[in-house]
Amino acid sequence: MSRVHPAGSRYADVLPEEHPLPPPADLNHLDPQIWPRSARREDGVLTIGGVDVRDLAAEYGTPLYVYDEDDVRQRAREYAAAFHDGSVHYAGKAFLCKALVRWLDEEGLGLDVCTGGELAVALAAGFPTEKITMHGSNKSVAELARGLDAGVGRIVVDSFEEIARLGYLAQEKGVRPKVMIRVTTGVEAHTHEFIATAHDDQKFGFSRTSGAALEAVRRVLDLKQLELVGLHSHIGSQIFDTDGFEVAAHRLAELLVAIRDEHGVQLPELDLGGGYGIAYVPGDEPHDPKAIADSLRQIVSRECRAYELAVPRITVEPGRAIVGPGGVTLYEVGTVKDVEGLRTYVSVDGGMSDNLRTALYGAEYTAVLASRTSAADPMLSRLVGKHCESGDIVVRDLWLPQDLAPGDVVAVAATGAYCRSMSSNYNFVPRPAVVAVRDGRARVLIRRETEDDLLRLDAEV
Repeated sequence: MSRVHPAGSRYADVLPEEHPLPPPADLNHLDPQIWPRSARREDGVLTIGGVDVRDLAAEYGTPLYVYDEDDVRQRAREYAAAFHDGSVHYAGKAFLCKALVRWLDEEGLGLDVCTGGELAVALAAGFPTEKITMHGSNKSVAELARGLDAGVGRIVVDSFEEIARLGYLAQEKGVRPKVMIRVTTGVEAHTHEFIATAHDDQKFGFSRTSGAALEAVRRVLDLKQLELVGLHSHIGSQIFDTDGFEVAAHRLAELLVAIRDEHGVQLPELDLGGGYGIAYVPGDEPHDPKAIADSLRQIVSRECRAYELAVPRITVEPGRAIVGPGGVTLYEVGTVKDVEGLRTYVSVDGGMSDNLRTALYGAEYTAVLASRTSAADPMLSRLVGKHCESGDIVVRDLWLPQDLAPGDVVAVAATGAYCRSMSSNYNFVPRPAVVAVRDGRARVLIRRETEDDLLRLDAEV
């Protein structure tokens, strides 16, 4: 049985049912809720950050990830202002590179990393280590050691083995790291199975229901070389309401009471994770950061008053909500194949190697003909990639103009989160470049891979 998501059933199934929406009134329209804030049509051509997408495609090639720098920075500032009395740590797994890390620092955000590689990016960019939280469900001894050596601000422990590892390393190095315990609250977010992260039957955290979370607290408190500062919870991704956060806060408050009653300790911090949804298609209605902050603040304060607890400092971890809307992927159309009576398959020069989300959990996107406008009638289309997989789909159902032709540039909106992070070299395809646009200029953040890059990893034969 599929779950119902607040934004609609399309987020509950691996692939949505065959019920495409009717064509839009204007195929050339750019919905401001979905596209980057600087996206415009100028002389019929899509521009982002004042840069013509045809020029971007010509100079940097396609596929191409394009980020509206001002869009990303503005969203970071909005979250920082909304949670002015707490902390905002950007979830690095959404997208990470050295330039982005510097933007986050300049806009006043902290950073969450979940692997040694993500930590390496932050360190290479000179990010303040005290503003880094280290996550991960199976952090190795080497990763923990690197985090301790770097002096990360928080380490979120996820297993009993990890508590023991961290305690041993902290004693060996003569440091006392601040620790949070990731709690599985049993809240099942209304989202796809693969991105719901707080129900009991999954790999993350310590179960509150079974008593494992309270036992984790005991073990951390028994290790004087660790400083327990709070609890951490993350209920899922692409969430459009705060109902799940309300239930999670209630259950975390009960756990805080149990900790106070057993140990005489009131923990000063509560990390409620991220997962705030963005608009991918018409009808998606994400909340603005202030509304999210006001709601979470009210929920936590109410729960703490009910249990006579001191109100902890709230931390949140938006990732997609900061970089997702400002990212666009450009593709060049290669072939247009009409399957009579069904739809037209539009093949582009990328696919599941640069955007796995559609194949992985049925994500939906909005796409337009970007290199020109068209007055042609709409055709029901499926935007597909070049890989040898029938599931190599970028946009499952969309309407494109009937005069679409090879060489046209198509833009897919809201690809700033997880597309580059989850990209691969499947079929030995090099990964695209990443560019930032601002004030009519473009600059490379990550260069395009080449076949030489891929061959360099091969041992000599």
